Amino acid sequence: MIPRIQTFQPLDNYQLFVRFDDGREVHYDVAEDISTIPAFHALKTELGLFKNAQLDSSRTCLYWSDTIDLPSDTIYEYGVTI
Repeated sequence: MIPRIQTFQPLDNYQLFVRFDDGREVHYDVAEDISTIPAFHALKTELGLFKNAQLDSSRTCLYWSDTIDLPSDTIYEYGVTI
């Protein structure tokens, strides 16, 4: 089953706070993705883009543009539980 995102908040230093429907809360570090995935570089170079993250209608993906998205299962698996 794909985890569904209940709420999220972009934080400073390219961190995300994400709460899932099952109650799990994690911090996910997008800075690592920015340094390794070329499409993600825009999150650092385009002023304010990171803070404008959006949740897709299925609640299984955060996205910033047509080319920058982050699936909920990646956040769930690699996020640090808080």
